[in-house]
Amino acid sequence: MDERVREHAEVLVDWSARVEAGDNVVLSVGPDAHELAVAVAECLGERGANLLATYSSGEVTRAYLRAHDGDFDEDPAHELAVVEQADVYLSLGGGRNTSATADVPTETRQAYNSARAGIRETRLGTRWMSTVHPTRSLAQQANMAYEAYQEFAYDAILRDWGSLADEMDRLKRILDAGSEVRLVSIDTDLTMRIDDRTAVNSAASVAYDSHNLPSGEVFTAPYATDGEVTFDVPMTIRGESVRNVRLEFDEGEVVEFDAEQGARVIEEVLETDDGARRLGELGIGMNRGIDRYTDNILFDEKMGETVHLALGRAYDANLPDGESGNESAVHVDLITDVSEGSRLEVDGEVVQRNGRFRWEDGFENA
Repeated sequence: MDERVREHAEVLVDWSARVEAGDNVVLSVGPDAHELAVAVAECLGERGANLLATYSSGEVTRAYLRAHDGDFDEDPAHELAVVEQADVYLSLGGGRNTSATADVPTETRQAYNSARAGIRETRLGTRWMSTVHPTRSLAQQANMAYEAYQEFAYDAILRDWGSLADEMDRLKRILDAGSEVRLVSIDTDLTMRIDDRTAVNSAASVAYDSHNLPSGEVFTAPYATDGEVTFDVPMTIRGESVRNVRLEFDEGEVVEFDAEQGARVIEEVLETDDGARRLGELGIGMNRGIDRYTDNILFDEKMGETVHLALGRAYDANLPDGESGNESAVHVDLITDVSEGSRLEVDGEVVQRNGRFRWEDGFENA
């Protein structure tokens, strides 16, 4: 086994999920994530955790959803019981086809997701983490040779997370103290309120309220959004290619939208429920181990010199105790490149210019 696979498993179990002896762990395994699953299982055994491994396949999901009549039972008891008893939920992505569910009817997909809202909320109450094993399908989606994609993925995953957490804390403190964020770039001028919110230093660990590996972003839950924004980073949403999405907000809600490609899937997202027309997240990428776009949101949204906004559900970690943020059955991220002709302001002060933060070399000349 490649030693990087073992290191990936150790980072996931120890740094990310903070697994302890006696923890009940659900391990959801993608079809081509077998090797990582073996390494993770070994780590869990060494730490005295209790393991339940499940199989997660886009092709299996497609077959089930396309055959179903669309009238799904709400939160099936057997599925809910599994996550209710879990302390930790680890998802190992690694599918054979990144577009396996692209032809599932929209109404079926929406009904399925809505019927499992309670299961989803329960899972989010565990020490959950998502990661991916570098697979040939992901390499193909990124238009990279497999070996080159492995190098790319491990550069992003096997970081000095403690040091990166310290750097990201600088931005977290600025956002925590701020009231308004303004993002300005070509075809974008957007303002958002962030007062009374808590930013998350997403350092790939539940100890930081962070649930993705790799991570490397600072995010918060904006509201009262006004203006327009263009997302120029190509990506795949629900198995469909999306390019140059433009959203216009008025009093916090999307009032107009367009896309060079994939307008239909954006419309589907917006029509999911009332919360899908509002923002649930403002995220600022800070992982400079990610040096190119790969059409994988897990990596692309963490890339340095990017900002992403998510339509739909806000995370409780960003909100005051007892307060509900934007609620939705979806959380769909869209990314904009801020490496050129851009600035990010907090309460009128420029925090980032052309992708460089004010504490970084080159900020003044950016």
